[in-house]
Amino acid sequence: MALTAGIVGLPNVGKSTLFNAITKQNILAANYPFATIEPNVGVVIVPDKRLDFLNNLYQPKSLVPTAFEFTDIAGLVSGASHGEGLGNKFLSHIREVDAIVEVVRCFENKNIIHVENNVDPIRDIEIINVELILADLEVVENRLNRIGKKVAMSKDKETIKEVELLNKVKDNLIKNFPLRRMNFDKEELKILKPFNFLTLKPIIYMANVSEEDLVNKNNPYVIKVEGYAEAENAKVIKVCAKIESELSDLDDDEKTIFLNDLGIEESGLNKLIKATYSLLGLETFFTAGTDEVRAWTFKKGMKAPECAGIIHTDFEKGFIKAEVFSYYDLEKYGDEKAVKEAGKVRLEGKEYLMQDGDICYFRFNK
Repeated sequence: MALTAGIVGLPNVGKSTLFNAITKQNILAANYPFATIEPNVGVVIVPDKRLDFLNNLYQPKSLVPTAFEFTDIAGLVSGASHGEGLGNKFLSHIREVDAIVEVVRCFENKNIIHVENNVDPIRDIEIINVELILADLEVVENRLNRIGKKVAMSKDKETIKEVELLNKVKDNLIKNFPLRRMNFDKEELKILKPFNFLTLKPIIYMANVSEEDLVNKNNPYVIKVEGYAEAENAKVIKVCAKIESELSDLDDDEKTIFLNDLGIEESGLNKLIKATYSLLGLETFFTAGTDEVRAWTFKKGMKAPECAGIIHTDFEKGFIKAEVFSYYDLEKYGDEKAVKEAGKVRLEGKEYLMQDGDICYFRFNK
């Protein structure tokens, strides 16, 4: 699945350090604005303990986890919608992603420059929101200017509906209201989709804290971010970029020991990857055998032939049936033979909606 999440934030909030840790790529992470000029794209592995079980059971020659893309986008500053900083370059890059991860600085450190001279996470969030809102407003106004006369001279129902919707969108944007906080029905979302509005993209806030505050629930900056995020039903992931950077250089056993010493069950980046995967509406099905155990990413709501097509287009074209059983039944009964004996293996047709954790064998005409 070619879905991506973009990591954004003001300069020097820790997003490039986090991106380095996520993808284990050695991109520039300097202590000055615009250290990241071009968007950096990295493929991340989605942590999934189910693969460990399948690997032990099948002992395959090859084990392939599922993955998706993170894009690190250059730091935004106030006035970007009017060309300040990297301006429209930033905005064009962020339009290309499917979800936004906004890194917010929630720690004090006199040695790390803050572009606004002091730490204030809500101000930082609103700086970015305002720029995205202004960029969306420009798109709306340009479209209304182009089709306004057409509506006045025509009675085309589709155009009238679009204009009415865009005027509603415009009114909310003028009130500094991100579109993700609005309620749109399916038909309205279909109309809005081609515009690729920035403030309609789903968002996760990533609170970058100090080492000391990683296990502290009383960080006042984080509490403010959580309150802000709650208003738009968004998640907040707390992370320490410095620790995540150190963890990225360790093997799995060393990571476990490190996290245990900190009193943490799971790294912040693992939480972020899982949360972003879910935010994008992604789920996982598996194919399993002695040659290969593989996790496949699919969009929730996809039917069996579409999922077969993720493996190979011929599978979708010639789809006949899918032999399906649940990972959870396999874990419960211990092996495929026992799952079959328990009557838990099904033959599903073209209308079957794939479920997270399904293990599939596709039958198709060659």
